[in-house]
Amino acid sequence: MDLYCKDGWLEVICGCMFAGKTEELIRRINRIKYAKKDIIVFKPIIDDRYDKTQVVSHSNQRVDSIPIKNAKEVFNYLDKLPYAVAFDEAQFFDEELVVVIDQLADAGVRVIVAGLDQDFRGNPFGIMPILLAKAEYVTKLQGICMVCGAPATRTQRIIDGKPAYDDDPTILVSAKEKYECRCRHHHQVLVRNQNGK
Repeated sequence: MDLYCKDGWLEVICGCMFAGKTEELIRRINRIKYAKKDIIVFKPIIDDRYDKTQVVSHSNQRVDSIPIKNAKEVFNYLDKLPYAVAFDEAQFFDEELVVVIDQLADAGVRVIVAGLDQDFRGNPFGIMPILLAKAEYVTKLQGICMVCGAPATRTQRIIDGKPAYDDDPTILVSAKEKYECRCRHHHQVLVRNQNGK
């Protein structure tokens, strides 16, 4: 998709895990590079699943990026305004990223963001609802439900072979959990009883 808008804008790529968000982000980054335009790519420092400094898709497509702890760090890497700035895993950033993105887009920069629009509970995730509301362009990707094969819009967290509980932390840095794409009808979140089970 070729997009045109005068003087900067925001594009958001969203969906569940395994829907192809990072692949689409990398595709857009590469198109900008092929056009010989400047782009700087950022990712949250906590996302080191596949690589500490590269944005990596589940299919192992890669682009170099700058890991940052908070959104204000972006300006440390901008000597001049590039044509575009991209962010992967935007749901892990705080609301300061919204301010930074507005400043960049208002200054004429094309901003591309990819992230989960829902957490494992099926609730809006972090700052993503705000970014979706502010975006000029939104691409919502779907995965394939690993239970029935229907279009999937939810991320199923599984721990020790069972669906996660509703009171589990939203962000879980651990090797115990795994994730699957699920449709609305096969997505599950367990509720603990009063005994904590």
